[in-house]
Amino acid sequence: MGGAGAGGAEQSAQIGSRLNWLRAGVLGANDGIISTAGLVVGVAGATTSRASILAAGVAGLLAGALSMAAGEYVSVSSQRDSERAALETERRELAEEPEEELAELTGLLEARGLGHDLAREAAVQLTERDALKAHARVELGINPDELVNPWHAAFASLVAFTVGALLPLLAITLPGPSERVPVTVGAVLAALTLCGVISARLGGAPAARAILRNVTGGALAMAVTYAAGTWLGTS
Repeated sequence: MGGAGAGGAEQSAQIGSRLNWLRAGVLGANDGIISTAGLVVGVAGATTSRASILAAGVAGLLAGALSMAAGEYVSVSSQRDSERAALETERRELAEEPEEELAELTGLLEARGLGHDLAREAAVQLTERDALKAHARVELGINPDELVNPWHAAFASLVAFTVGALLPLLAITLPGPSERVPVTVGAVLAALTLCGVISARLGGAPAARAILRNVTGGALAMAVTYAAGTWLGTS
């Protein structure tokens, strides 16, 4: 029973981790779609030059993807440093005050609904098996064997943003001048609808609300940048 329960908890944690990465990927793609679409539609409002639109779109894609990757790397690196510091503090406390730490773990397990005797027994067994891992998971919510990886996060953000940005970039450059903006708007709104559905299902939220937020934000971004580009192009 204990082994099966531990295995089930481990599997649930792994599934949760995959869902978090997938959700982050969807959000990154969503950012790539909206930011690049706003950029290229704005430039298309100012000029019909395919070369100018393509240059602006590629520059926006590279800048956005690298910025997302750098930001994610810095953020996750800070999180990893905090996790390592917390683990080091816990390791020192376990070495210096083992009885106090055992009592603390017992109290934490009691707070989760176990009776005192059962909580004490569980705390003793967890401490004998791996005291640091037990305290890290129960007290800190950290798995010492699976600390966040800033390089993985940065690469995932870069790829997700790039994939999202390619859609409006292709949609704006492939058609003729008169079809560029309508085709791009249609493709972007369809992609944002799909992103809204996926993110809602991953989060267990109503799809209609997520779709409305995505589509409204994307449409507003394109409308504002197109109006600005048209005004600048005729000034």
